[in-house]
Amino acid sequence: MGKAKTIYVELDIRAGMDALWNRTQTPEMHEKWDLRFSEIRYLAKRTPDEPQRFLYATRIGFGLRIEGSGVTRGSIEEASGRRTSVLRFGSDSPLSLIREGGGFWRYIPHEDKVTFMTRYDYTTRFGPLGHLADRLVFRPLIGWATAWSFDRLRLWLESGIPPSVSFGRWLVHVCGAWLLALLWMYQGIVPKLIAPEAGELDLLRAAGWFSGWERGALAVLGLAEAGFGLLIGLRSKDRRVHAWAAAALVVLAIPALLADPDLWASPMSPIVLSGAMLGLHGTVACMSEQLPSAGRCRRRPGKDC
Repeated sequence: MGKAKTIYVELDIRAGMDALWNRTQTPEMHEKWDLRFSEIRYLAKRTPDEPQRFLYATRIGFGLRIEGSGVTRGSIEEASGRRTSVLRFGSDSPLSLIREGGGFWRYIPHEDKVTFMTRYDYTTRFGPLGHLADRLVFRPLIGWATAWSFDRLRLWLESGIPPSVSFGRWLVHVCGAWLLALLWMYQGIVPKLIAPEAGELDLLRAAGWFSGWERGALAVLGLAEAGFGLLIGLRSKDRRVHAWAAAALVVLAIPALLADPDLWASPMSPIVLSGAMLGLHGTVACMSEQLPSAGRCRRRPGKDC
């Protein structure tokens, strides 16, 4: 297996250079938006010209945390206004897949924005197994976390949305969208494809539609619902998808009520489920804007890197 690609992320941020520099070079600010770190602490310098040493920690759940240390130095290219911050980092923690690494942050000013970019790489521990885990899982994940964090920083600077708020909105949106996706897929697969005799087939027969072709029609409907669930998960920010879903829920409820008007009062009423799903679709759609997205970042270096 060849050498893994370095991680590169680039994003244009419509903010002043000093504001961006402050949010990225001040530990108390940096740890607010960067998903990769829970704590960052600068150590006191012995001399003004000494590189800045720092300690960092990342909580990984269940009371566990990975700790490490590093050194960074910033510079300003006076003629162009560009700024660069280079760093080295590493961890002796037995839980850390990263042994040591290094990279840089670069700030390129324009008239109304700053191009903010990073490029870094690292070595891993745990031998060939660690290298494989890094290539298949960890490196794509930390690359995504870097890009997602850059966009969360952008929202903070451009729109004034605090990182904690944007994270909460993103989490509610993602969880709500995939809950809806799973509900649609379950309703399409289980009662329509796996166990149609449990009640769905009888409802379709009672409605009098597709006489003699009820089983086939139910299978087609089940596949359509399962596919629509997947679409909701993948296109959760598209409000049109949620509008189509709301219309489909209403249309699907009509034949069920026509076939059995007492459904609205049954203990496990599908009408109640449809109503709850309608409300959840509205919530997810309303929270689909101003969310951090790794997809806004460029992941391949250009001529400036």
